[in-house]
Amino acid sequence: MDAAIKITPLHDAHLKLKAKMGAFAGYDMPLYYEAGVMAEHHWTRSHAGLFDVSHMGQVMVTGAGAKAFFEKITPSSFGAVPLGRAKYTVMTNAQGGIIDDLIVTKVSDERYFAVVNAGCKDKDFAWMKQNLPAGVHMDIMDNRALIALQGPQAEAVLRDALHIDADGMPYMWFMETDMADGTHLFISRLGYTGEDGFEISVPNDMAEAVWTHFTMHGAVKPVGLAARDSLRLEMGYPLYGHDIDDTTSPVEAGLSWVMGKDNTGFTGADLVVPQLARGTARQRVGIKLTERGVAREGAEIVANGAVIGKLTSGGPAPSLDNQCVGMGYVPAALAAPGTKLAVRVRGKDIAAEVASLPFMKARTKSMKLAA
Repeated sequence: MDAAIKITPLHDAHLKLKAKMGAFAGYDMPLYYEAGVMAEHHWTRSHAGLFDVSHMGQVMVTGAGAKAFFEKITPSSFGAVPLGRAKYTVMTNAQGGIIDDLIVTKVSDERYFAVVNAGCKDKDFAWMKQNLPAGVHMDIMDNRALIALQGPQAEAVLRDALHIDADGMPYMWFMETDMADGTHLFISRLGYTGEDGFEISVPNDMAEAVWTHFTMHGAVKPVGLAARDSLRLEMGYPLYGHDIDDTTSPVEAGLSWVMGKDNTGFTGADLVVPQLARGTARQRVGIKLTERGVAREGAEIVANGAVIGKLTSGGPAPSLDNQCVGMGYVPAALAAPGTKLAVRVRGKDIAAEVASLPFMKARTKSMKLAA
């Protein structure tokens, strides 16, 4: 293995499970295990899949100006957010482009926990430090691993394996708790699969023990990055560096819902906020092939014989009988669901249409909170 390639605290566990390893975002990561990608995908949808996402970046921001800091680097509002609530959002640059998408959790009024993408964390942390106001402290938590447990049986597995009851915990919520041995965990009820599930932040030296607790449960199988990608594609969730990047604004990316109505002072707001009223020239859309074929990232999107864009993600959707789906940017006039298009693969045009996102309904846990 290249000495420059990093490993997560769970690397040895993946090798013991005979994972097919590969380079991703500078890390040697499991692509799939012995059961294979398709089996891992379906197992996550029906039981509970276990993912190593320790390559992602974790950071705690503390201080009286923490709220104002996040309302400067993201277009979201955090003032009225309840304590313990997690929010999906984006960081924007001066041109209104997306530096990265991330999850920000309001742990307390002066304490915020954020998780950023692995391939972006160095530039993200540099950008955050550059914008950090006086009196606000940023702690990069490279001493903690991150394990995702995803699927309809995730809550039961968490209770059985770690003796942690999350029955009253809604989707996009956070809690801190200790295991019986005193190991301190951050548990967030969220994920990027569309299923119920959790992301569990655990100290590096306890990561393999926690992972093993989960793998001993009959409802759990380890899942690699390949199935993680097909699961997120079925949900129409954007992948940074592919479906969104520093040249796409939240509005044209279809992420204007992350923008707080009372936050007009974020970086790039002078370019992004007017787009809410006037619209954008292009829009990220879902695309579904309506005849047999497979189209992947980079395939040209065609309307009336003319190339109008490219797929930014694409592939078969195992949960949809392997129908090929994808995402891409098309002119706003052609962005309505049902619009007939084609996708050009090796010189052949395959019939397609614009589809509403997500391609399948999320099955995350919803519940009303007490007043």
